[in-house]
Amino acid sequence: MPLILASTSPRRKELLALLQLPFEVVEPDFQERIHADLPPEAQAWTFALGKAQSCAQPHADSLVLGSDTLIAVGETILGKPADRAEAAAMLRRLRGRDHRIYTAVALCCGARKIQEVAVDTVRVWMTPFSDADLEHYLASGEWQGKAGAYSIQGRGGSLIERIEGDFTAAVGLPLRLVASLLQKHGLPVPVDVEHLYRTKPYPNWGTFSRAG
Repeated sequence: MPLILASTSPRRKELLALLQLPFEVVEPDFQERIHADLPPEAQAWTFALGKAQSCAQPHADSLVLGSDTLIAVGETILGKPADRAEAAAMLRRLRGRDHRIYTAVALCCGARKIQEVAVDTVRVWMTPFSDADLEHYLASGEWQGKAGAYSIQGRGGSLIERIEGDFTAAVGLPLRLVASLLQKHGLPVPVDVEHLYRTKPYPNWGTFSRAG
């Protein structure tokens, strides 16, 4: 059965490739709109399903995988900063405290009437980094286009003290969860997923040894 990744995220493409399954990347025709009455977990759930459904309709015989990642402090969602000043404000808000990353995964297939969504949550503790550290990170430009203004798999990893949960969910695609869903719906995964979690073959994964 053909597998489609309903995402243009390079990180999700790289992570899914670790499962060594053939797949096609299709850009989802879905508009993300934050609903103030929805908590972050439900919002991620809705976005992941919307992305998967938008690609499942024209590809009815394929198994379509959609995903969405949101960062939240309490019930407040932190999106992608519009500029450097907003990125600085977000990172100051995260400094020295914990926040949560919600990554939802949706699997859909029109022909087989499959529709399943699950959410993986990661708790992240930021270091009490200095203003000089903040300026150094902002100067790298890595914050651009990143929810919460940082990248755990990049230089942003140096701002993180520890995490509780699946590192791959923090990056954007929880591999253990994805493999389980794919196999449940008849698509065998040819690699030993637990071996991946032991060897951690992705940037900064090994840094967070308690990531699962």
